[in-house]
Amino acid sequence: MYGRYVIKRILYGLINYIIIIFIFSALFNTFVETTLKSQIEEMFHGEFMTRDLSGYSVEDINKLRAERRHDLYQRYHLFDPLVVRIFWRAYDTLTFNLGNSTNITSSSGERDVRIIVGEAIPRTALLFTVSSFFNVIIAIILGIKKAQKAGKLLDQSTSIMTMIVYGMPSWWLGMMLIMFFVYTINIFPSGGILSTPPPTGFKYYLDILYHMALPVLTLVLLRAWSGAYLIRNIVLGTLQEDYIMSARARGLPEKRVLYGHTLRSAAPPIVTMSVMDLLVSFSGAIIFEGIFSWPGMGNLYWVALQQSDIPVLMGNLSITTLLYLSGLVLLDLIYGFLDPRIKVGGKA
Repeated sequence: MYGRYVIKRILYGLINYIIIIFIFSALFNTFVETTLKSQIEEMFHGEFMTRDLSGYSVEDINKLRAERRHDLYQRYHLFDPLVVRIFWRAYDTLTFNLGNSTNITSSSGERDVRIIVGEAIPRTALLFTVSSFFNVIIAIILGIKKAQKAGKLLDQSTSIMTMIVYGMPSWWLGMMLIMFFVYTINIFPSGGILSTPPPTGFKYYLDILYHMALPVLTLVLLRAWSGAYLIRNIVLGTLQEDYIMSARARGLPEKRVLYGHTLRSAAPPIVTMSVMDLLVSFSGAIIFEGIFSWPGMGNLYWVALQQSDIPVLMGNLSITTLLYLSGLVLLDLIYGFLDPRIKVGGKA
């Protein structure tokens, strides 16, 4: 039963991804073809600049140029009907044939979109995975404490803090923390992922952690409170269940009731909250990464928009969409494992 559920969810995820890529290809087809034509012309002129044309007449050279341009346009399906062209654009994206950037280069000078996006993914993953880890740990501990002492000083004060922070823009808090920790007491760098020049050896990794400290602190201050409030409500509702009352009546220790029974029953929504928080952030927060000059997916997306680099923009969108949908499928599989009722919910 669970194996069939896994196969069905993966197939649904693939179908959704293919549909979204076709939509992207249709929306960006004009821009992609304009960029492709300019790249073909650049390639075309480069070939004839290096080619020995001595002995050819002007008519022969013009004929060669026309034939070569026709061959290149035909190779990239630019003479095909619109629907066929959109299909080939989508096919190239689905097979990760993302082409070359028009303006942006990788750290090694490469213009391959796969290399450019591949450099940004680990940076965004590192920043937001670490911050999500601390968010979940703090939210679980604080949320359980709030549920234990519902209506008391701890619960009321942290709930007020949640309402204050929830509507606070990340860019504003980031700028305030930069002003305090960078320009007032000067204990953190203002941005970037490495110092200049970058250190070597073990100090290289310490330097990355040092530059991560302030962005991670900002994300934790923004998100841990709301996570704690959500977990508080989940745990508080679970504590009213009959089996929890029965466990307490049997004299089980409070820690075992909380962590062995309550938290286990509340695990599916907590897992959902944690994974969704990570998935939403994984594409990179454009403004947030820009404030801290963090060279991740969000910052790359913004640079691609500024420079009208459509291949990088399409590559960024396609890969972040794939990561997001993969995370949703994984979340469904985890949810189905934690709660067997979900697998049979459709038939029931």
